[in-house]
Order: sequence, then C-alpha cells, then structure tokens
Amino acid sequence: MRDRGDACPGALRLHAADDGRLARLRLPGGLLTARQAEVVADAAELLGDGHLDLTSRGNVQLRGLAESCAAPLAARLHAAGLLPSERHERARNIVASPLAGEDELPFADVRLWVRELDALVCASDRAADLSGRFLFALDDGRGDVATLGADVTLLAEPGAGSAVLLVGPGRLRVRAADAPRAALLAAEAFRTAAAGSGAWRVHELPGDGAARLAAVLRDALGAGGVRAEHVPDPYAPPRGGPPALGTVRAPGGERAAVCVQPPLGRLTAAQWRLLAGAGDGLRVTPWRSLVVPGLTPTAADVLLGRAAAAGLVTSADSPWTRVGACTGRPGCAKSLADVRADAAAAAAGPRARLPVYFSGCARRCGHPRGPHLDKVATGDGTYATTTVTDAAPSTGPGPDPGPDPAPARRHPRRDPGTPDTPGTPDTPDTPTTTTVTR
Repeated sequence: MRDRGDACPGALRLHAADDGRLARLRLPGGLLTARQAEVVADAAELLGDGHLDLTSRGNVQLRGLAESCAAPLAARLHAAGLLPSERHERARNIVASPLAGEDELPFADVRLWVRELDALVCASDRAADLSGRFLFALDDGRGDVATLGADVTLLAEPGAGSAVLLVGPGRLRVRAADAPRAALLAAEAFRTAAAGSGAWRVHELPGDGAARLAAVLRDALGAGGVRAEHVPDPYAPPRGGPPALGTVRAPGGERAAVCVQPPLGRLTAAQWRLLAGAGDGLRVTPWRSLVVPGLTPTAADVLLGRAAAAGLVTSADSPWTRVGACTGRPGCAKSLADVRADAAAAAAGPRARLPVYFSGCARRCGHPRGPHLDKVATGDGTYATTTVTDAAPSTGPGPDPGPDPAPARRHPRRDPGTPDTPGTPDTPDTPTTTTVTR
C-alpha cells in the first residue's frame, strides 16, 4: 500500500526541479510529424533551457521551464495535436518498435496499432486513472520493445494475422485486428485487479494478484468481444535489441532511415531540428535514440555525416553508447552527485567489460535492463557498484567504458523531488558490491 499518489510529471503537471520546472511529453510510439517536432523544439527554446531530454520510454522532457509556462506549453501542444486529452495525458505511455515499416523484419505495422490504442486510451474513463508509470509495448515481431518489461505487451506474429498479448505471466493469442482493443481491455482489467492495493504496475500486484488479473482479463476480453486463446508452453518470444546506430536500408534499396543517439540522451534544439527537418518526422526510441525515417539512401548518408559533425553519436563504436546516467546534480534535488560529469569521465576512460549506468540516488531513475554496472552515488563521495546480469537486452544507452571515476562529484542535498526519468521503482541503496541475477 502506498501512502501517496502518483507524482509522475506530465505535460500539464510540471515538476519543480532544481533547475526550474520539468515537463514530460508523452509521445505514443515515439512518433512525431516534422511539424510536431518543430513545435517541441520551439517549446524547448522559447519556454525552457533550449535542450530536450529523451527518456527510457520514448518520451521527451523539457527542463528549465518557468512556473508560468504551464498554460503556454499546453496551448502549443494542443495546437500541434500532441495533447488530445488532458485527462489522459499521463496515461499515454506507449512504446513501439521504432523501425516499423522501415526494414524487412516486421510482421505488422505497429504504427497503426499505436494510433488506434492511443485513441482507445483517450476515450476510456478507466484508463484515465492509470498511473503515469503504466506502460504499453507494441512489438512488430522483432522482439525489441517486447523485452522492456511493459505492463501490457502486444507481439505481432508471422503472417500479421495474430498477436500475442502478454500481461504479467499470462499469454493469450488474439487477432491482429483486435490487438489494440485487447491491450486497452487488459489495462482496464488491471485497474479492477489492483483496486485497493495501491499497485501502479502489474508486477506490483500483491499476493495472488497475477491470478486475479488473469481471471478478470478473461472476463474483460470476452465482454469486449475479443476472442483469445491461451498460448501453451513451450513459448519462446523473439528477443531483439535497440535499432543499430547508422543507416537502415529498406527492402529494395530506395528508402532509408537514420538512427542516432545524443550523448546521455540530451540534445540541443538545434541538433533536434537538424534531424526533424531531414525526413518524414522523428521517432523517439526507448533507448534514448532518434530515428529519422523516409530518406533516400543518399540523403541518409548526408544526414549521418551532418549529425556526427553536430556532436550526435552515429556509430556503435562510440564510447557514449556504453555509458548512461540520470539527470543528477544540479538539476535533481535528490541526487547526491553530478552523475553526468562522472559518466562523461567514464566515456573518456578505458573500456570496461559491461555497460555502466550512473544514478544520483537509490531510485536509479531510467536505469537500463540487461547486464550492466549499476553505480549509485552514496553521498560520501563514492559510488556503490552492483554488477547486474539479466537475460533481457539493455533498454539503456548500451555497454560501457571504464572503471569507477573517483571521487563522485557531490552537491549539497536539497528537498526531494520526483523521478526525472520514468519507469524505475524506488529501490533501497546498498553500500556493498554485489552480483544480482534477475
């Protein structure tokens, strides 16, 4: 049971951080048209600090906002179609395979699922009560976002005629045409199963919560006219990873996309505009990278060169792909160290055997899945280091360089705030070095 409500920030509920107000813009599927991307860049420059932060759920955060910016920001988002329902704006957490339609791999164009599910969520009274941390994942069959530990996952199957609905330990096969509706019904069933428990996410259901959810889900799907069948064992879903940095060529060679990553997931409005104006909009990925679709192969090569010159990461060989960090000091009041400075030092140092993620406090906001070195600032100028092994591919920035930079760069501790990156439960700190297998 929680003794407080969900304080997850949004586009309307701004969080008071140490560097000003923070807004988190939900972008279902990470999809932005070129015009919408321009509106977001304008908001960052005219209302914020001129930067955009990519989150581990394919959303965007604006920082350094004045307290009076809430209404002007909302007006801009409304006009661009980025705020279709004020009641549901924090519930629109939907990640999707970022290369859908751009290569030969997918079994379904999940962009259609994204749009339908988003509309269904915004029309549901019950969905408005979902926590800002509840997550949908729509996977086109390659197994990329299906590994992110979402609360409700749809995984397209070969032939594009069916999809597997994954909710907790449950696996149900539904028609592809019913998939978005099945995902919404699953979320509404969770609300029923979680009543009175304080659970915000499926894995938080206490006791026999998973079994109760399975029973509620069967009834909900039937009442909603969705036919579903149990997927028997053995079942081995595909396990993919993030899109590779660089150029992605579509079948036939006439179209291409570009994938780049800003160091530590933070870029300037100018860098954002360089990408947004080059192709068919932008796609923000849950690996804190950006995909520019709709290019010719020649235009893709030109853009890749310009992106590299602008300071964006364009190759997996870059040390920036192997290190990540939360916001840290001075932006976050809860942080005990300037973790971004320490992460930059690690990127410049010798390579280590695993990726490294630096957290300013025990909440570990935005930490990756998959094998990594988990470094948590302790407040005494050092980091507690935990080696995490995980069968799932990393959702963070990727594998890392060097040993622990010492000492941690500290700042005075101030009043606590809320997490600056989504998806991370509160986790107690540990002062020892341990190995954890999830």
